[in-house]
Amino acid sequence: MKVLAVSPRSACFELDSISPYFSSGKFAVLLDGKPLKEEDRNVFSVFGLEPDTDYELCAAGQAVCFRTATESALFNVRDFNACGDGVRDDTAAFTAAIACLPAGGTLYVPAGTYLVKPLFLKSDMTLYISEGAVLLGRSEREVYPTLPGLIGDINLGTWQGEEVTCFASLLTAYDCKNITITGGGLADGNAPSGDWYVNHRVMRVAWRPRGAFFNRCSGVTMFGLTVRNTPSWNIHPYFCKDVGLYDLGLYNPSGMPTTDGIDPDTCDGVEIAGVKISVGDDCIAIKSGTIEQAKKYRLPCRNVVIRNCLMRDGHGGVVLGSELSGGIENVSVTQCIFDGTDRGLRIKNRRGRGRIGVTDNIVFEDIKMTGVKVPFVVNMYYNMGDNTGHTEYVYTTEKLPVDERTPYIGSFKFKNISCTDVAFCAGAFYGLPEAPIAGIAFENVSFSYDNSAEAGYPDMKEINKKVKNEGLYFQFVEKVSLKNVTVDGQCGDAVVLYGVGEFVEEK
Repeated sequence: MKVLAVSPRSACFELDSISPYFSSGKFAVLLDGKPLKEEDRNVFSVFGLEPDTDYELCAAGQAVCFRTATESALFNVRDFNACGDGVRDDTAAFTAAIACLPAGGTLYVPAGTYLVKPLFLKSDMTLYISEGAVLLGRSEREVYPTLPGLIGDINLGTWQGEEVTCFASLLTAYDCKNITITGGGLADGNAPSGDWYVNHRVMRVAWRPRGAFFNRCSGVTMFGLTVRNTPSWNIHPYFCKDVGLYDLGLYNPSGMPTTDGIDPDTCDGVEIAGVKISVGDDCIAIKSGTIEQAKKYRLPCRNVVIRNCLMRDGHGGVVLGSELSGGIENVSVTQCIFDGTDRGLRIKNRRGRGRIGVTDNIVFEDIKMTGVKVPFVVNMYYNMGDNTGHTEYVYTTEKLPVDERTPYIGSFKFKNISCTDVAFCAGAFYGLPEAPIAGIAFENVSFSYDNSAEAGYPDMKEINKKVKNEGLYFQFVEKVSLKNVTVDGQCGDAVVLYGVGEFVEEK
């Protein structure tokens, strides 16, 4: 067992376990030899600790010693005249408390419902939202401050890879370091009570806020919380370094587009572990901006680790793109469960995104997928978003000249993965004739099908057809390698190759 995160009054742990997300059974958690609670997950948190104190925690036959962080001050938001009745606006009380909190201090939020406008955090602070406490966002968009896309050279606002004006989020931080948000409570964006989901693709004053938005921050840690009902994405780290997101519950209404769970965007060093996600769009979407942003900053999103997570009901489990012109490098996804998502791994790209950055070294290992319509998709013809996706330049399968607008997709490795109740097809890999996908390697991967499923499109592209219970389809890939791959009960051929340079199969 290892310690993932500590604050002055809480800590998060991860069992040494081979099973994804859940442990092999329920177990008791003991703190200094005394029973604390029962758990059944590999990643869990404990609360109500004392600062700067040594503890021993035992769970599932494993033990670890740890010391809580020091604390310069403890402020209770009630002492700043917060009501917590869910009726009166408590924004001013939070603003005053945060402004007065010394470096290394904790702002404590006791049980209650706190109606607030966006809260702006600062460096070297802990926000402790205790169990039973709810930060409830105001529903009226006119009370939300806006973050301009650019003021001179300073980029404050963003939306889908562009530097444009957006509303501030329920929890917002800019150019901060060492922020911890913990405590077992709830951040509720309250979006269904407003008009955030009405004409959601139309900008009205500014683009929609997130649940938590961290812009150019470092050392951000969130654990033990629930974030739900957000106007757009639940958590959006943007141009951040060293982000840890652990033991979180992220929930948004089913079927509501652009309500992703976590969107690491042009970040370096993001660890996501023990997070349960059920949202209206992609569960985790890794991004690095449009081609204009990529030309300006030339930064990829890289070194992303996703582990022991449970993803349900989203459009995609782990998604790259569609804004990935800066490149996405070194992504590891292990010990996760994808349950009922439309797709498992999904790459959304197209001509026009460019090759300023590359998408390479993506590894999926020890994954369980159940009821995923298409477990694997790499789509270089993605047609959603702006209207450029519907042009012949994007959808043609004729070989075009390679230039700065031509995207590049590198290598992917998939190992020790079980996919049951597949609906549409096992996998669809659509490369470009002028820029084939570099490599796809499967090892110890099995597929079986839901024969009662209806046919559907493998992914979103202009020239398309519905399929049902089909196998693996590879189009314009330099090398495909299959080792101990079983496809059981498919319609048609288990593997279809078109424009593949090299194919290697081992039983």
